[in-house]
Amino acid sequence: MTDVTITLDPSSRIGAVPRRLFGGFVEHLGRHIYDGIHEPGHPSADADGFRQDVIELVRELGVSTIRYPGGNFVSGYRWEDGVGPREDRPTRLDLAWHSIETNEVGLHEFSTWLEKVGSDLMLAVNLGTRGIEEAVDLLEYANVPGGTTLSERRRDNGRDEPFAVEMWCLGNEMDGPWQLGHLDADSYGRLASRTAHAMKLVDPAITTVACGSSSRDMDTFGTWERTVLGHAYDNVDYLSCHAYYEERDGDRAAFLASGEHMARFIDEIIVAADHVKALKRSDKTIQISFDEWNVWYMNRPAPGSFSGTAVDEFAHAPRLLEDQYTVLDGVVFGSLLITLLRHCDRVTSASLAQLVNVIAPIMTEPGGPAWRQTTFYPFALTSRLARGVALRVPVSSGTFSAAKLGEVADVDAVATWDQDAGAASVFVVNRALDGSRDVSVDVSGLGAVAVEEAHLLADGDLDAANTLDDPERVSTVALEGATVADGILTFTLPAVSWAAVSLTLS
Repeated sequence: MTDVTITLDPSSRIGAVPRRLFGGFVEHLGRHIYDGIHEPGHPSADADGFRQDVIELVRELGVSTIRYPGGNFVSGYRWEDGVGPREDRPTRLDLAWHSIETNEVGLHEFSTWLEKVGSDLMLAVNLGTRGIEEAVDLLEYANVPGGTTLSERRRDNGRDEPFAVEMWCLGNEMDGPWQLGHLDADSYGRLASRTAHAMKLVDPAITTVACGSSSRDMDTFGTWERTVLGHAYDNVDYLSCHAYYEERDGDRAAFLASGEHMARFIDEIIVAADHVKALKRSDKTIQISFDEWNVWYMNRPAPGSFSGTAVDEFAHAPRLLEDQYTVLDGVVFGSLLITLLRHCDRVTSASLAQLVNVIAPIMTEPGGPAWRQTTFYPFALTSRLARGVALRVPVSSGTFSAAKLGEVADVDAVATWDQDAGAASVFVVNRALDGSRDVSVDVSGLGAVAVEEAHLLADGDLDAANTLDDPERVSTVALEGATVADGILTFTLPAVSWAAVSLTLS
């Protein structure tokens, strides 16, 4: 008998797979912008100073919408610093990451880069040290076609057509005491509501994202959401949430259960948002923007990285938060993607934090190569293969015990089905540490199918990683033995592994 059975039923729909689910996040932090995406002296740099090797990798990653310019950075940012002639732009202290910001790359330059990688812009406004007026000014500069002082200033700065930014974040992690200008829930909820209202008077077509909890572990979690939405429900469209995961104290079982932690976090946010909806008797449903998520070793920083305490001196583009990801990290990362897909009826936007060098799937060396980390592969494959609608797939498997979470299923899965394209995909993670699992997937409800491609992320060494010296040590390989017979897809998953199987329908 097989160890795991999964049933794929095209009528068991979660919702359409939103392309924004495969978003990213770029912050002025460490070597993300400078030496990461922008290095004018690099051999691959184009006429705008952007590394073309990085552009190619970001395209391969398949990132849809990119949130910018922060992150903690945005709470002290003056957007005007990043527009106009570069020689006139000021150099500032960045208090969020104790760095020096030259403003060489700003709104225009970043938008140019987005056009090169094929991604859309998602802007965050500063509600830490600034407020409604500055947010409205930025929106006018970015989205009004012309005829006003700020829109004409944009045109004078070389952008005749508006940036047409549709999605706007109302600050960042405003519940966090680490945040410059952080607020209590009541104060932030009132500010977010007034800011969103004013911005929609400028451009009614935009969508706005209010800050939810920075973590499920925040003391204010739940009450923050209810209070903020109590003020802002009518004027905002999304509530954000952030979560980072890491292996702690060698507890790999708990780390492998991170997807379950994320799922409970999402479910609790939905309850809080819908509670306010009921109280207001509203017809509108607040969506969730999971606009920061990743594996991040905050409690085990890499040597020389920023761990939350000030460094001795302000520096330009220091090496901060440059985590090196292992096979284990990549498998957990893949499981988080499965969780996001399983909640895509409410999580309709998400941003992988971040993209280059800073807790990133892509790493670079100044003057040298760029390479893929282990987390690159699940994201790129899921972004490419997850199309149509997401399907809820019942899984029958064993369980294991995870700290603070109780019994968690060995195997988790989700599927997508694109009827028009005649394609389906199954994404599966084996979280068991104790051995392989034979998997049987009933795909008979799809009709006649065949395996188009099958990919596996696994390795006998869970600590294996890609590095500057060995950039291709880890990659996905073909999932051998994935076959369909009599309406049943079968394959074997090694211990601690993630897989994606694409099917063609006839």
